Amino acid sequence: MSASLQTATETRSGKGHRDENFPVASHLIHPRHRGAILAFYHFVRAGDDVADHADLTPERKIALLDALADALTGRGPPDTEAAPLKRELDARGLPPTHALELLDAFRMDARKSRYADWDELIHYCRYSAMPVGRYVLDVHGENPARVWAASDAICAALQILNHLQDCGKDYRNLDRVYIPQDYLDLHGATVEMLGADRASPELRGVIRDLAARTLLLLDEGAVLPSLIDDLRLSLEIAAIHRLAVVLTRGLLDRDPLSETVHHGKAGFALTALGGIVGSLARRPFRGRNLRALQGASP
Repeated sequence: MSASLQTATETRSGKGHRDENFPVASHLIHPRHRGAILAFYHFVRAGDDVADHADLTPERKIALLDALADALTGRGPPDTEAAPLKRELDARGLPPTHALELLDAFRMDARKSRYADWDELIHYCRYSAMPVGRYVLDVHGENPARVWAASDAICAALQILNHLQDCGKDYRNLDRVYIPQDYLDLHGATVEMLGADRASPELRGVIRDLAARTLLLLDEGAVLPSLIDDLRLSLEIAAIHRLAVVLTRGLLDRDPLSETVHHGKAGFALTALGGIVGSLARRPFRGRNLRALQGASP
């Protein structure tokens, strides 16, 4: 069956940016940047859908991911999933580096389903998450030397949070486990416990420890909104950071196998608003900042 799937488009899951756990190019972002971010998202989503497709062999996944990379760089024939991002990159004079690193992460997913320790997981996040933040910052013309480190910490935290929220689903549907083996061993837990309807006490201990370590990453990245020149982007990141902190703290007490960990719509909006208000309170507020918020329609 997998041989009949000739392009990334044929593997698409139908998931879009509005289905993600965190805002993607919300209306806080200036309209002149939203197209570039959404083009990046759709390219990355195409690669992610390839990596997660149940009917593809690892070898076929790699071939389709290579085709996406070649279409983006111009080394191969055009692809409808790559064309919008290629146009945005060419128009802005940006390299394809960050998108290509995301494809490296999806190649890892095609070949690897277990992680030995935290360092291995962070290495995966270096390719699966950190390039996303770096790309958004580059689109906005932010200074990498000032902002990338804090962005990397937040992006890694968001990735690990998603892994913890979806740990049962990833194991049952993909036989993929991002929880490091050494954490499981420390608590006397096993991979098979991820297939249960309810987390065992041992697995709950693992999740609590990883959530606590993820909160440290979020603490490390908390300074990012104040480092960003673009006010609108700063507020978007502040909202995302606040949402992540609340969800990660929830995993200290909640069981992702049997309880809903994600925000409802009302909770999502209120939590995001709290992050925005807090960021504005900490940021020197000048007249030009107010004009930046008012100057573009959603």
